Amino acid sequence: MDTTQGYREVETPRALAKRLGIEMDDLRLLSRALTHRSYLNENVDALEDNERLEFLGDAVLDFLVGAWLYNRFPEMSEGELTRMRSALVRTDQLAEFADEINLGGAMCLGRGEAENGGRERPALLCATFEALIGAIYLGSGLGEVQRFFDPFLNGMAHQIYASGGLQDPKSSLQEWTQAHGDGAPKYRTISATGPDHEKFFEIEVLIGDKVYGRGSGHSKQAAAKAAAREAIIALGAE
Repeated sequence: MDTTQGYREVETPRALAKRLGIEMDDLRLLSRALTHRSYLNENVDALEDNERLEFLGDAVLDFLVGAWLYNRFPEMSEGELTRMRSALVRTDQLAEFADEINLGGAMCLGRGEAENGGRERPALLCATFEALIGAIYLGSGLGEVQRFFDPFLNGMAHQIYASGGLQDPKSSLQEWTQAHGDGAPKYRTISATGPDHEKFFEIEVLIGDKVYGRGSGHSKQAAAKAAAREAIIALGAE
């Protein structure tokens, strides 16, 4: 597959697998997981998009997250486990996991989708992350998926313990400002640097005309969340 047509400097499936330590003999599965239907529509050499792998990965994630929560939090009720699983596999959270590994830089998108910010769009990042999980499952089995995904979950454990949930920091900040009679926080992009496969954003959050936090990340969403977290600390709203 030509990963240069329609956009620039896209990370290859082989390079992605090496960087992430994914053990997979058939890189065609990984290539398929990274292929959005917009690329398929524009490139005759692409055979299949990632939608079927996305479906499979969604089911695998539901199982793995459910098992992880069951074993990690024996005191939780069935209802609490269900709510926590929903929080961990929601679109924004999976998009954040995708951003942590800079998955957007390896996505095969059509020219229009790439130029319109598809590499930063939470829905596309989430779908590609699910497809990646589906590809790892088909190519290497459930054990390899668990080895790859458990670090993401372990990294969230402290947040679950600390807050009893996984509320988005932007939502928390907005709730605080509304409760204190302030307007909704505003997010402003300070800079966007780097090539497509390694984009880096800096964003600041303002309440009124005053900056309360600044954050950075490989997507606008991640940078805005980091800014919101900094603002929450600055305001003593934890």
